[in-house]
Amino acid sequence: MGIIAFHGERLRLARVALGLTLDQLGERVSATRQFLNQLEQGLKTPTKEMQAALADALGVAGHFFVLPATAGIRPEQCHFRKQRTTPVSIVSQVLARGTLLDGFVSRLDHELDLPPVTFPDIAAASAIEIEEAADSARTYWRLGTGPISNMMRVVENAGAVVSFFRGVSERVDALSIDCARPMIIRSEAKPAACRLRFDLAHETGHLIMHRGVQTGDKTTEDQANRFASAFLLPRSSFIHEFPRGRFLDWSAIYALKLRWKVSAAAILRRAYDLHVISADQYRTGYIHLSKTGQKRFERRDDEIPSETPELLPAAMKALEMTYPGAVGRLIAESGLGPDMFAHVSGLELPPARADGVNVVPLRFYQ
Repeated sequence: MGIIAFHGERLRLARVALGLTLDQLGERVSATRQFLNQLEQGLKTPTKEMQAALADALGVAGHFFVLPATAGIRPEQCHFRKQRTTPVSIVSQVLARGTLLDGFVSRLDHELDLPPVTFPDIAAASAIEIEEAADSARTYWRLGTGPISNMMRVVENAGAVVSFFRGVSERVDALSIDCARPMIIRSEAKPAACRLRFDLAHETGHLIMHRGVQTGDKTTEDQANRFASAFLLPRSSFIHEFPRGRFLDWSAIYALKLRWKVSAAAILRRAYDLHVISADQYRTGYIHLSKTGQKRFERRDDEIPSETPELLPAAMKALEMTYPGAVGRLIAESGLGPDMFAHVSGLELPPARADGVNVVPLRFYQ
């Protein structure tokens, strides 16, 4: 017996989010590739038994396939590095997972008073324009010209949700998705806090400068890198503090690293971009970092405290502790099972409140 409604696009969305081919899904549910392709194309409708098997295999709720099909995340909304050389399958996974996570975050947004989205829209292309955009963003967010103590909180206070995609993050360092509630997806395997901070600033540059622009090429990546450098190391302060001399003062550079929480490599690049050091000095510094084994792990990396996402976990915890079962309800309304939710959010369900006391102020709730 056929079911009342079935949206084949939703089947494809869940399959691609898990990185499964039609053949791989077919092995899980004992169906042919051709049959599953016909389901996704809307040419056939599965039985209730097949729908249940598909839901179980994909980690979604049974009603996932009957929810209205949404437009989903478009390629121009998604920014991540080396997009032109990244396999199409990885791009598709990112878009599918972003769409599923956005469905949950949108529902959460209706339940809680999350920070308003305040990323300014500043088109910038030239070096001068990018410097001005970074300065304008700092001014807009009232960050001053000193070191940013916590870059994670900057983007979350601006309304972005920060999380990670398991598996995909091993192939992609970081990415951002420009939607109603912007999402920045990080790599769970980032080796150093200062590199994660740079990634967050890089994605902030995309969200500010490249709204509606297809990115991933060298030009837009260089622009985002320049923005990150200017945002984390403002020109006026950096020029004043960087140690000038015939030879690079590494002790002073590492002191700057600890103060500004930016890698030595990024400090050297910033100095070169601002013409504080010569091309020869920059090359010498780069070679030194390479020869001393500091291309991936730099000295004093472990002295910079790590930064972890707080907004989404705190919002889920607040909602669950005030209204037990609410997070599970939102996940169910999104059509996701616990496994798929963990897959697209990098988070587990918050623990249920054990007592009967509301420990979270109701002001968090709309």
